Amino acid sequence: PATDGRVVVAWFGSQGLHAYTVEGTPLWKVDLGRVSVGAAGAASIEWGPASSPVIWDGLVIVQVDTHDDSFLLALSAATGEQVWKSERDEIPSWSTPTVVTTADGAELVVNGGTFARGYDPRTGRERWRVATGSGMTTPTPIGAAGLSIVTSGGIGSPRPIVAVRHGGDGVPAWQLKGRGPFSVTPLAYRGLLYVLANNGVLDAYDVQSGAEVYRARVPESGSGFSASPVAADGKLYLPSEDGAIVVVAADRTFRHVATNQMGEPIMATPALSGGAMFFRTTSSVFAIGRKR
Repeated sequence: PATDGRVVVAWFGSQGLHAYTVEGTPLWKVDLGRVSVGAAGAASIEWGPASSPVIWDGLVIVQVDTHDDSFLLALSAATGEQVWKSERDEIPSWSTPTVVTTADGAELVVNGGTFARGYDPRTGRERWRVATGSGMTTPTPIGAAGLSIVTSGGIGSPRPIVAVRHGGDGVPAWQLKGRGPFSVTPLAYRGLLYVLANNGVLDAYDVQSGAEVYRARVPESGSGFSASPVAADGKLYLPSEDGAIVVVAADRTFRHVATNQMGEPIMATPALSGGAMFFRTTSSVFAIGRKR
């Protein structure tokens, strides 16, 4: 779900987009039709959608990339009325859009199986595109140090990491192949870009240049990682499918700080708010922070 503190919005694929007040009062719902999301080369392999809605400046923006009809849609957060719709010549993807702040204003960055693209979030007009050849795209784009960074690690893809300068025409500032993650969104923190593979290999790069700083295997990786890491207080927190929170120092050399066992598998990315970390496991929600 996404919230701006007033409205809470969640998308359930073929079951529609639903909005509530933060107190739980229904506001509106919109049917986006049948959402057929499966492997690009095998439509019968149905995985269901995974893209989350984004709330920005009174708009709810949704990325709908399917076998039948791919598009971006912006609705009024207050009423659910359509503000704009932008058709996309794309294959199915599972990525969530990101709105980044640039010197030229806001830009909507959208990952995709064929292209990563930048849009005007107010109108839906495409500004730039860069070919990725990913084929199967899940990680969310991020903004850092004047760059929009898109990644992917689909099976059989070139596993790209592409950095596009804000306000540019889509020409990469730098790019790497063979290093993109399958499902984990990368993390930019204190000048470094951290990319965690599902098998527990953690890469650190200089954000500005893409130069490798280190590559290390995270201890106690277990069954691997599907959730994305978060950072706070100079540390990275890596939640594993086995239910371990692996803590790593945010530094130019790899250093394992601790491993905390939560007792249940973790597939969801933690959230940070008000000095606490919130972890959702298979059957529980944990809030962890200093006692006040």
